[in-house]
Amino acid sequence: MSAYGALAASYDGLMADGAYRRRAAFLVRRLKKSPIPVETVLDLGCGTGTVACLLAKRGYEVIATDGSEEMLSQAAAKAEGLERPPLLLHQTMPGLRLLRPVDAVVSTLDSLNYLTAERDLREAFRRVRRALKPGGLFLFDVNTPCKLRRMDGQLYMDETEESVCVWRTFFSEKRQVCTYQVDLFRLRPDGAWDRSFEEHRERAWSEEQLRTHLAEAGFASVRLTGDLTDRPPRPDEDRWQFECG
Repeated sequence: MSAYGALAASYDGLMADGAYRRRAAFLVRRLKKSPIPVETVLDLGCGTGTVACLLAKRGYEVIATDGSEEMLSQAAAKAEGLERPPLLLHQTMPGLRLLRPVDAVVSTLDSLNYLTAERDLREAFRRVRRALKPGGLFLFDVNTPCKLRRMDGQLYMDETEESVCVWRTFFSEKRQVCTYQVDLFRLRPDGAWDRSFEEHRERAWSEEQLRTHLAEAGFASVRLTGDLTDRPPRPDEDRWQFECG
């Protein structure tokens, strides 16, 4: 089972505070300032496809990739009925391969933190660069080291009428990895509860590491801002926004 196996079906309900519409609107504002006109967009690590579908509704031709078949199944259901639904591809980020280049690549809600090995991050950036047309933009966000360190030893709970999700988080300074242990309880039609367990890991990539690997991949311009803003990030910022070209 992938990292988002049992959790995939409950993900959207539990993550309703993800402010997807604000994030998609922010991306559109940035895409409109691209050096080249943007018609085709790749959503890298698309999850359940919310952002991909919002961009498709804005008129973009969207390709959406994810390494979780379960998350892509949720995305496919969400895309039903759209006039121009995203093309969904089961691909990991380091295994990205498109038949033709796109005008822009986006990756949201810390998808790239899930790459915990440097070789995978380098390869993902290299493949994104290869997937872009000349002048194309790469827009992505990551959870900051500050946020992931602050999560060490924490307990979080999300719940809906039909599901309860308990997150336990632990941060390793040695590996610079935050581990999420996830217990998911889902209500069955007979009134009993099913329990599932998943473990997720996110790497705390430093600004220097990200800039270095982006430069190695061929991105000459890298702009860093705070979350959903054009201002420089604060020292205690939870999420960084990168714009690369």
